[in-house]
Amino acid sequence: MPPINKARKHNAVPGHDSSDLARLRTALTVFFALDGFVFAGWVVRIPAIKEQTGASVGALGLALLGVSAGAVITMMLTGHLCRRYGSHPVTVVCGVLLSLGIALPPLTHSASALGAVLLVFGAAYGGINVAFNSAAVDLVAVLRRPIMPSFHAAFSLGGMVGAGLGGLVAGSLSPTRHLLGLTVIGLLVTAGAGRVLLRCAPPVPPDAGRPGTRMPAGERAPVGERAPAGERPPRRPDARTRRLVVVFGLIALCTAYGEGALADWGALHLEQDLGAHPGVAAAGYTSFALAMTVGRLTGTGLLERLGPSRTVVAGGAMASAGMLLGALSPSVWAALLGFAVAGLGLANLFPVAIERAGALAGPGGVATASTLGYGGMLLGPPAIGFMADRFSLPAALTSMAALAAVAAVIGYGTRGVTRADG
Repeated sequence: MPPINKARKHNAVPGHDSSDLARLRTALTVFFALDGFVFAGWVVRIPAIKEQTGASVGALGLALLGVSAGAVITMMLTGHLCRRYGSHPVTVVCGVLLSLGIALPPLTHSASALGAVLLVFGAAYGGINVAFNSAAVDLVAVLRRPIMPSFHAAFSLGGMVGAGLGGLVAGSLSPTRHLLGLTVIGLLVTAGAGRVLLRCAPPVPPDAGRPGTRMPAGERAPVGERAPAGERPPRRPDARTRRLVVVFGLIALCTAYGEGALADWGALHLEQDLGAHPGVAAAGYTSFALAMTVGRLTGTGLLERLGPSRTVVAGGAMASAGMLLGALSPSVWAALLGFAVAGLGLANLFPVAIERAGALAGPGGVATASTLGYGGMLLGPPAIGFMADRFSLPAALTSMAALAAVAAVIGYGTRGVTRADG
């Protein structure tokens, strides 16, 4: 069958208007991109905020933990809110809070005040990540296509645009004006995409009433309507399901560990250990991020050919090989190639892990896997620093290769436990 006919077959979803599903997908894609755009805008202004608050390196590090703490605390709560109110309204509310929260850091003049407002910003960031990932999981279940990587590609692209714009305006705009501008952009985008999202009812998979499936977030069976004979209504995840969600969360952790560690230590490795020019060293994370974005843009086709398990196994193995090359190669250009290979390998592991966890346990599964994944991003940079002090930075970076290999092993061990595993 020609590819175009195959695509049309995929887009024909019984009981759903294809144009409504397309609008829903577009609105969610916009929210993913907005999240990356806003967060990157904050990151590029951290040096200016440090100077404004007069914080030491140590005090700034503690203040920055506010983002992580707020996100981790809120993620599990957001899972409960999505189950009660639906992921669409929770996404819109968190989009408003995220847009307002980005304007707060430039208003502070001490490290303690900065930490307090970053707690608020982190709470909104963690909340919207759980909410729109939960909504995306519902849409993936209805479309029966592995489109989750495309949403995360939008996040990556939004981050690249946000970082690029921040670099351009850093010399001409103060942090206050820059981040206030992001607030205005964020509120306008949330108003437009949120209006579409709120008008779209959560999509219901055709087999939502069958055993082993779930209703989308915020949906309930009609009052007085009984399940067909031999079937039971959806129930809370059992112990086995919760264990599987944690397992997929560990895949997310292994992926985020590498992403966070490379962001903080990749440039230093290239400049300090390999003697790269600072401009070339800065290209280390750029090559990684670009490769990850390309990998996510092509992720749907890859998942349709290989299935989730084989994609995780192949991606983990590729990322492990790439990080070994990046960490141990004596050549700058070989190290840059290794970072790019690692980005391609890791690209689809996090989206697959979140989608698998959500398919098993709904918003609660997304919240658990996201919390573990974000924990990996927190763990990576300090763990690399500790091992670098004890051994060396190249040796410490090989831990990223080890965890990518662990993700591949987990992917192999969980093959066939969830639906649509090709």
